[in-house]
Amino acid sequence: MENIVLKTILDRRTIRFYKDEQISDEQLSAILEAAVWAPSGRNGQPCHIRVLQDKKALEALNVDFKNKVGWDTPAYTNWNISPVYQNAPTLIFLFAEGNSAMDGGIMTENICIAAKSMGLGTCIIASVGGLMNEPEGNVWKKRMNIPEDYKFLIAIAVGYPDEDPAPKPRAEGRVEIIKELAL
Repeated sequence: MENIVLKTILDRRTIRFYKDEQISDEQLSAILEAAVWAPSGRNGQPCHIRVLQDKKALEALNVDFKNKVGWDTPAYTNWNISPVYQNAPTLIFLFAEGNSAMDGGIMTENICIAAKSMGLGTCIIASVGGLMNEPEGNVWKKRMNIPEDYKFLIAIAVGYPDEDPAPKPRAEGRVEIIKELAL
């Protein structure tokens, strides 16, 4: 028996090239529902989600980002041919009060797996923190109704894939099952 959840997890790849087509409101709603149902430590639910689908705003974000980190600095993959949002039509941001990196990571995985289950691609983008977690990023936080003291956790580009990358090899020797431990 094939498990569709496991298949979706194992088939998900990072997508860095997207079709010029916005995802549907229904797809976005389903992705966001998966996000808000992600578990969090002590059910604190610290993550705040913002979704940016405005192409002009995404382009302006890219300019501000590159002005901060450098136009010729390889701060992210494909820096020389793609904007930081990888030309995806939707960019999801996660912010949180305090240090909630683990909760943000769990939410990110839910977003990526939900998107993959609907035929969408995702790219997890940490480099946006080079702008968002600096004073220059406060203008973007204000525009997205996020308090200045909230920390940017991660961004996730979402859209219809315009590539089908092969899986990358997995490192061996990182898993060990211990059925009995000498104490």
